Amino acid sequence: MLVIENFKQVTAQIESERGITSEDLISAVEQALVSAVRKKFPENALLEATLDPETGEANIFRLFNVVESPEDSDFELNIEQAKEMDKKAKIDTDIRINITPEDFGRIAAQTAKQVIIQRIREAEKNVIYDEFEKKKGHILTGTVQCIEGNTYIVNLGRIEAPLTYREQIPGEKFEAKEQIRVYISDVTKTTRGTQIHISRTNSGFLKRLFETEIPEIEDGIIEVMSVSREPGNRSKVAVKTNNPTIGAVGTCVGHMGGRIQSIIKELRFEKIDVLEWSDNPKVFISNSLKPAKIHQVFIKDEEEKTAVVVVPNDQMSLAIGKNGVNVRLSVQLTGWKMDIITEDEFETKGKELLGEVGLLDKLKQDAETGSQGTLTIAEEDEEEISLESSSLLQNIAKSKQEEEDDDTSDSNELKDESDTDIAVTMKVSDLAKELNLKTKELIEKSAEFGVEIKSNRAVLNVDDINTIREKI
Repeated sequence: MLVIENFKQVTAQIESERGITSEDLISAVEQALVSAVRKKFPENALLEATLDPETGEANIFRLFNVVESPEDSDFELNIEQAKEMDKKAKIDTDIRINITPEDFGRIAAQTAKQVIIQRIREAEKNVIYDEFEKKKGHILTGTVQCIEGNTYIVNLGRIEAPLTYREQIPGEKFEAKEQIRVYISDVTKTTRGTQIHISRTNSGFLKRLFETEIPEIEDGIIEVMSVSREPGNRSKVAVKTNNPTIGAVGTCVGHMGGRIQSIIKELRFEKIDVLEWSDNPKVFISNSLKPAKIHQVFIKDEEEKTAVVVVPNDQMSLAIGKNGVNVRLSVQLTGWKMDIITEDEFETKGKELLGEVGLLDKLKQDAETGSQGTLTIAEEDEEEISLESSSLLQNIAKSKQEEEDDDTSDSNELKDESDTDIAVTMKVSDLAKELNLKTKELIEKSAEFGVEIKSNRAVLNVDDINTIREKI
């Protein structure tokens, strides 16, 4: 018999400091004892150890199976041999022989120590994984431990996690020892231990901020139905109320914008549009394109989720937004692919876009009776705008020239209709900025997709722009 002194106190201390249960510690010690004596016995010998957690008494046993005709002497005995060791032995039963050594020796003790340390580390990794797996999808407050290039190493308590450049809101800077809030986007197990993936650009970060800052959301009175983001630039959030007497948008914004301002400040003054959600896709699509006024929304294919949106002639640039941001966020928010056209374009291209003449006539008739939607939004992971005509791409280029900064919500006068056929192009640097990439990184990724960019000053055509946006 082997006695481990103060075993109960030691296990209690380790459990308190590292969060490892006493059961895991006992199992680690038992495995270590077996490993310490393993070399003294045949490879196939069955060994086991027992440990009393109260007294610290440990024993190591060798197991034999009692059979009539033994075939393997490493773990089988006949009845006569078994009786010599245990008078109560019977056929088809197991007997245990105590083989606990009086002195393990230096090598055996070192082996036991290594096994215990390894098992404790494995148990600690599992504890950390289980702890943070429960926190996935939540916001935690951490401390910036150090800065490595463009990456911040954030201390989350029992583990550190890297906040990479791609997961940072553009333009934000932190100092060492500064406390920041991060979103746990994923938790994975690797050979080096538990890996915590944190982000400040994930749409879930914005959703959790709403739940944190607005008590009605936490209480279930208001629900955040969908979120779309271009981090550091603009976001759209669709909310609905479960209480008809409480307005969802007004409650989220707060008196004089008091509630939303704290969220905007956390996101480094990212613009946030809070909109009313609707289960009517026409209303939802219309709401998602605000502040533009929508004349009519036509559902082209419900299964494919494609729609044609008709806007007044003077609202096209506002509907698309600066560099296409408004329509891009609307597509992400609603999950619907949109073809946005003006009223004049609808008169000439409506039949082509909507297909059947009978359906077109019916939709025109609906429009004349005043069937018009209001505004809301939905979420989609892909930043993709799928159009069946080239009109949207042309209008994006047009709106980029016409519209002033969104901060003033003003736009310049529309260019002459003769300018609408201008070729759609974009500088490499502008596209890189839109996709939150460095110009060099965009050129390297584009080469993988078969798009060759010769320099960082190159100008891309429509096909190259669409290919890069689709792949990235």
